[in-house]
Amino acid sequence: MKAALWYNAKDIRVEDINEPKVTPGRVKIEVAWTGICGSDLHEYVAGPIFIPVEKPHPISKEMAPIIMGHEFSGTVVEVGEGVTKVKVGDQVVVEPILACGQCPACLKGKYNICKHLGFHGLSGGGGGFSEYTVVDERWVHKMPEGLSLEQGALVEPAAVALHAVRMSKLKAGDKAVVFGAGPIGLLVIEALKVAGASEVYAVELSKERREKALELGATAVMNPAEEEDVVDKIKALTNGGVDVAFEVTGVPAVLKQAIDSTTFEGETVIVSIWEKEASLQPNNIVLSERTVKGIIAYRDIFPAVMHLMTKGYFPADKLVTKRIKIDDIVKEGFETLVNDKQQIKILVSPK
Repeated sequence: MKAALWYNAKDIRVEDINEPKVTPGRVKIEVAWTGICGSDLHEYVAGPIFIPVEKPHPISKEMAPIIMGHEFSGTVVEVGEGVTKVKVGDQVVVEPILACGQCPACLKGKYNICKHLGFHGLSGGGGGFSEYTVVDERWVHKMPEGLSLEQGALVEPAAVALHAVRMSKLKAGDKAVVFGAGPIGLLVIEALKVAGASEVYAVELSKERREKALELGATAVMNPAEEEDVVDKIKALTNGGVDVAFEVTGVPAVLKQAIDSTTFEGETVIVSIWEKEASLQPNNIVLSERTVKGIIAYRDIFPAVMHLMTKGYFPADKLVTKRIKIDDIVKEGFETLVNDKQQIKILVSPK
């Protein structure tokens, strides 16, 4: 079968490899669509970050080269002994978590902050940039009637966004700002609508992404290259600052802006994965009793995301800007996302 494997930064190769085999408790899926995620892009440009290169991942037991792709949907083609959640023919999405099940976080049900956290498609074990993949039954979710496989490929990134909003202190009627209107930032805007935010602002360099933010319901958008001071603008629009800021860029200077844009006792939620360290002035937090928190991935949320999708939230028709074949994944996928910021979500078909 065809699969896209990460060998090194700027070195992803489409190769013919053996199909994975089903074992007890596992499910074999024929992949339909897989999204290229911001995390994938980080690995392509500046990795390794999550990809194990010096020693095998403790859960997958694999190291580079590994099959990439963790935002995917597909159809069950085979089930292992003991599988009862799904059957052959079911359309499914995969929660691509690798968790040990034994560390203190896992034992408290917080598997997304597992001591050995990894991701199917980033840490070994297979991935969605392939014709077939095999995963543990626990992580397979049957899609509801009426949800397309293309929409299914957005469940994983939408879960990140919904988890970020759920973990924040935001309450119905509160004001929020999203720094970075890439795929996850736009999905955070959608999640904020679900949560009842009264005003949602977006800060984004790309004209196309600012327009998309407005289309998805942002109250107003700002171009930081044109504003004299984005923080002052946000404070003026919100009469003192937002209740919650979401940092979705991974750019050090933006973290400070996000914190400064909140009101007293405001909160900043860091959603992005970082390639470099960021500095900040603790007094900006201390003197206004602000809080800063990070979130990673999601937990116990995929069914809720899919239910919201059946209600019209997180729409694929507004977020997917390009569909490509796996043979073109580097040039038309990764390189396009590096150089063309009008792209939102690129989906890859493995055949």
